[in-house]
Amino acid sequence: MSAQDQLCYEEVMRNLTKVLSSCSDRLRIQILKMITQAGSGHPGGSLSAIDLITALFFDAMEGWDAPSWEGLSEDRDRFVLSKGHAVPALYAVFLEKGWMTQEEAFQLRQLGSRLQGHPDRVRLPWVEASTGSLGQGLSVALGLALGLAHKKPRPQVYCLVGDGEIQEGQIWEAALAAPKFALSHLCVIVDANGGQIDGPVEQVMPLEPLVKKWESFRWNVFEVDGHCMDEIRQTLAQVKRFRDQGSAPSVIIARTVKGKGVSFMEDQILWHGMAPSEAQCLQAIEEIQRRWEEK
Repeated sequence: MSAQDQLCYEEVMRNLTKVLSSCSDRLRIQILKMITQAGSGHPGGSLSAIDLITALFFDAMEGWDAPSWEGLSEDRDRFVLSKGHAVPALYAVFLEKGWMTQEEAFQLRQLGSRLQGHPDRVRLPWVEASTGSLGQGLSVALGLALGLAHKKPRPQVYCLVGDGEIQEGQIWEAALAAPKFALSHLCVIVDANGGQIDGPVEQVMPLEPLVKKWESFRWNVFEVDGHCMDEIRQTLAQVKRFRDQGSAPSVIIARTVKGKGVSFMEDQILWHGMAPSEAQCLQAIEEIQRRWEEK
C-alpha cells in the first residue's frame, strides 16, 4: 500500500469510527425511550454494552448486512447475548436496521409482545438464543461454535457476558471446554462495568485478576476500554486474525461504565434494573444530544 493509499485508508477508518460512535448514542436514546415507555427494564447494563454491540452489528460481524432476516446467510457470524437483561440494546439495533417499527419497539415487556424482557428466539427470529438465566449463554455459544466448526471459513461466534454473570460456575466449565476443542472462532466479550444487582462486583464476589484467570484457561486475552470505538474495532479485527491463524478461543475484557452516557446513571447500582421517569428520560436525552452538538 502506497503512503497516499495508507492515508486514505486511515481517514476512512477514522470516519467510520465517528459514524459508529454517533450510532451508539442514537441507540442509547432509543434504549432510554423503550425502557421508560415500558416502565421497567435494565438501563445500566444496556447502556454499558451498547458501544460493544454497535461495533459488532454494524462493523465486525459478517453476513448481517441483509435488508431482512430472511436474507441472512447461514454462513453469518453468530451473536449470543448471555446477559439477557440487556436486550433493549439488541432491540435498538434491530430497530436501527429497519427490522421492526418504532411502534413495536414501544411494546417492550408487554404481554403478547415479541420484545420480552429477555431474548426469546421463538418469538423473534433475529435472536440466536433465548437467554437470561445468567451463566448459561456461553455454553450455548460453545455449542454453536462446535456445530459451525466444519465450515470453511468458520463463522465467528460472539458471546457477550456480564462481569457479575461470570461469577457463575457454568461459565468456567465452558471456558475449560473451548480450548480443548480448539474453538478459535469463539469470542467472549466481558462487559466489565463493575456492578450487579446486589452491589459492586468486587464486593459481591471478587473476580480479579481477571486477565490472568482467562489466560490460565488458555484463552487469547485482550483488555480494552469498552467505550472507545477505535479500540473496540481494532481488537475485534485482531480476534478475527487469531481465528484464522491459531487454535485458541479469544476473550475481550471490556472495561465499561454502568449507565454510560447519562451522568446521573453512571456507576450507580440502583439503575441496574430501574426505569427512568419521563422527566429523567428527557433529561438524559437532552444530555446525549448536547454532547453531539459539542463534538
